[in-house]
Amino acid sequence: MNARKLVLPGDLVSTNPRTAGYGTFVENGKVYAKIMGLMDKTDNMVRIIPLKGRYIPSPGDVVIGIVREVVSNGWNVDINSPYQAFLPTSEKPEVRGRKMNDILDMDDAIIAKVIAIDPKMKVTLTMKDKVCRPIRFGRIVAINPTRVPRVIGKKGSMIKLLKNELGVQIVVGQNGLIWLSGDRRKVDIVEEAIYKIEKEAHTEGLTDRITEFIKRRKEGLQNERR
Repeated sequence: MNARKLVLPGDLVSTNPRTAGYGTFVENGKVYAKIMGLMDKTDNMVRIIPLKGRYIPSPGDVVIGIVREVVSNGWNVDINSPYQAFLPTSEKPEVRGRKMNDILDMDDAIIAKVIAIDPKMKVTLTMKDKVCRPIRFGRIVAINPTRVPRVIGKKGSMIKLLKNELGVQIVVGQNGLIWLSGDRRKVDIVEEAIYKIEKEAHTEGLTDRITEFIKRRKEGLQNERR
């Protein structure tokens, strides 16, 4: 298990400006770390994986939020960010003729999408997307938002692994909240796997270890049924 190298802002990470990736900057033809984190270096790219951080919204992000306030024209939503989000009634289907609290009430969880961010960092959400829904069942787990890309994997490979092996519904919010639904025992395994990915995100060979972890836990389930 080889840990990636810890770098600090200003550390030289490459002499090839074409390899500059996330968390780096180029100066005088050389690539330097912009943030503190773990250097992930390949022949084609150098990127810095942050060690920790709060979620900063971007348009198009899928997020999982908690309704904190019901107002006349929508809902104020906590999206695990320094910036509060707002879901207007115009962006929530099936509103007409119903009371606001009957549609979404305080402490309700939702899957939504960021559609706009104004200069003052006011975040506007929508639920007019097929992935969006109120969360009425299942489980929500929370991880550090900086670990979300590792949980998703390259081209969605890690999430596909979890879904295919365990048959659990999974929606990953870019803000570090993840919705799981399915057989309770299999959801337990997925939750454990997600926390393992979060903890070991900076290490090599993680996909192989997660595959082996799932295999062992599935065998344990089968033995319990006998």
